[in-house]
Amino acid sequence: MAQRVGMEHVGPFVFNGVRFALGACALLPLAIRSTGRIVPRECSPTPAWLGYLCAGTALTAGASLQQIGMLHTTAGNAGFITCLYVILVPLFAALLGNRTPLGTVLGALCAVAGMYLLSINEQFHINPGDLLELIGAFFWAGHVLVAAWFAPRMNPIHLAVGQYAVCSVLSLIFAVWTGESFALEGLMDAAVPILYGGLLSVGLAYTLQLVAQRDANPSHAAIILSLESVFAALGGWLLIGETLTPRGLVGCALMLAGMLLSELWPRKNGLAPEGGSCT
Repeated sequence: MAQRVGMEHVGPFVFNGVRFALGACALLPLAIRSTGRIVPRECSPTPAWLGYLCAGTALTAGASLQQIGMLHTTAGNAGFITCLYVILVPLFAALLGNRTPLGTVLGALCAVAGMYLLSINEQFHINPGDLLELIGAFFWAGHVLVAAWFAPRMNPIHLAVGQYAVCSVLSLIFAVWTGESFALEGLMDAAVPILYGGLLSVGLAYTLQLVAQRDANPSHAAIILSLESVFAALGGWLLIGETLTPRGLVGCALMLAGMLLSELWPRKNGLAPEGGSCT
């Protein structure tokens, strides 16, 4: 919702460029303090710049396509189609030669079914922005897998700041290239959604994702991340009196069931970071 409101005043690339810059700046003091405190588990750490570039590029592509797509589709369609990365992550993992447990596959299917019931009503229509959201889902899946590879091999706080900086710079370059306005008035009008998107969505949520993905299976991470829509729906119902229909409640239950299936189904860990201990 904050993303849509923000784009009433500024363009999608400006919105992303500013909010990711804000997220990077907010996290920078913590990154400085954490230097050397989170020791990479690999004996030969991955070059930091490579992690920043790969994660930042995937994040830029996913976030940009999501923002632009929102200009041409509904919020419900955008949320549902973007969260198709829940299915794409285990598929990509399988293509990379990693075994995906049956519980994770069933959990992902439950999560997608629940997302559909929660986000899409009976009047579902394909809009021009839906294709952009679908392409973006592939990049979001790629970002989850990139984070799963780099987070255990380097300081995740540094990775977070680096990817936000790359995303901000690339977004602002595209903003200049496409002729978006940097007018102060528009930025001031969009200040609240930018602050929310920069400090909470970027600075807090995305950073916690990277820290968690030092140990979390990426397919599980994708399913858990999709629960964002459940908490948004429940929060709207409890705090601002929005209606949560029986269809929506079933959707929430299916998504929660998907998370539990992926976590509790007997399995071997998939896509665990390889490499021996340095001790």
